[in-house]
Amino acid sequence: MSVNETVLKHLERFTGTDQVRKDLNIDLFGERLLDSLASIELVLALSEDFSLDLAPGDVDRDEWATPQKIIDYINARAKQA
Repeated sequence: MSVNETVLKHLERFTGTDQVRKDLNIDLFGERLLDSLASIELVLALSEDFSLDLAPGDVDRDEWATPQKIIDYINARAKQA
């Protein structure tokens, strides 16, 4: 499964909406689709799926504000690994 598909699958699960798939630039926190607990769960799920060393405290909320930003972040981290 691609990075895009994996991130979007998890986002749909944690936000409870497919809007994250329809609008990759939706403000996840501004639209109250993602809260702090869900974002921690998302970080942990993506860390596990991609075998990346991601800690919730290391992820800046602005870097994870939209689905596209999360996809870009994971792609960048995967290339470093």
